[in-house]
Amino acid sequence: FHKVLCCCSGINLHFSHQNTFISRRQIMNLFQSVTSALDNTLASDPTAVIFGEDVAFGGVFRCTVGLRDKYGKDRVFNTPLCEQGIVGFGIGAAVAGATAIAEIQFADYIYPAFDQIVNEAAKYRYRSGNLFDCGNLTIRAPWGCVGHGSLYHSQSPEAFFAHCPGIKVVIPRGPVQCKGLLLSCIADQNPCIFFEPKILYRAAVEQVPTEAYTIPLSQAEVIQEGSDVTLVAWGTQIHVLREVANMAQEKLGVSCELIDLQTILPWDTETICKSVAKTGRLLISHEAPITGGFAAEISSTVQEECFLNLEAPIARVCGYDTPFPHIFEPFYIPDKWKCFDAIKKLISY
Repeated sequence: FHKVLCCCSGINLHFSHQNTFISRRQIMNLFQSVTSALDNTLASDPTAVIFGEDVAFGGVFRCTVGLRDKYGKDRVFNTPLCEQGIVGFGIGAAVAGATAIAEIQFADYIYPAFDQIVNEAAKYRYRSGNLFDCGNLTIRAPWGCVGHGSLYHSQSPEAFFAHCPGIKVVIPRGPVQCKGLLLSCIADQNPCIFFEPKILYRAAVEQVPTEAYTIPLSQAEVIQEGSDVTLVAWGTQIHVLREVANMAQEKLGVSCELIDLQTILPWDTETICKSVAKTGRLLISHEAPITGGFAAEISSTVQEECFLNLEAPIARVCGYDTPFPHIFEPFYIPDKWKCFDAIKKLISY
């Protein structure tokens, strides 16, 4: 990934104060935008607490660096190496009225907390008839491939949680989106899982507002308009498809509409279907294994809603149905060449 410097024009930002749209911006990479969002939250919300494995010294990716020194060890603190306990504690803290921000050190290790998330956090409000809730809980986790992570540091588990009503699942593509969407998750009155593409932590920089702002959840963003093929992805894969869209235009004369889904659950069906009704073709790509991946849900919905508009079968370019490999990662990931071949097949169908 190339380092880039850009501003946030065209992005739907909502600031906390009326005159802050012209507020100061600072060059940040993705992990620094996470830190900035957490800093804003701790400064404005005295009930906010951040906890997880190693967060007190800044975390393995440095996302919480400096926050313990600034806000104290009672608000930014380490936990035992027990993901079930981290989320269970977060549920209790949120129910008691705190803004609880839990970190799972890698998304691959969120599975021991699966019961707490799916059976407790997601159902707490429903179970109590809205008398109690843990909507102030946000769970952060580094997510996706990183080039050398192998089995236990490369997984993309968003589809597991997309099957669970009562939570929201969000994945950003860059620093501006990361801060705005994370602050939206923290403010949202439902438990949220916020997956951060770890390969992007230091991959690019943008001019990010230093003050708090939000980007609406469950709202996809059309990054590039086009007329021939709709490309849908989230997180890291957006950058792959952006390059593929340029390749398709230059080599094939094909105009691609690129959409960042941003929120996996609940997802923006309207934006996707509106685009497919225009282009007649759809390609969805993600790193997770193809079988049961979230691309299947998008494909099924679009087939139901846009059947008469489709000019070709919907294409999915995803990871293989194998554990995530180490030395074979370049062959496993849905790279630009696999996606480009899929576009050629869509156009020639």
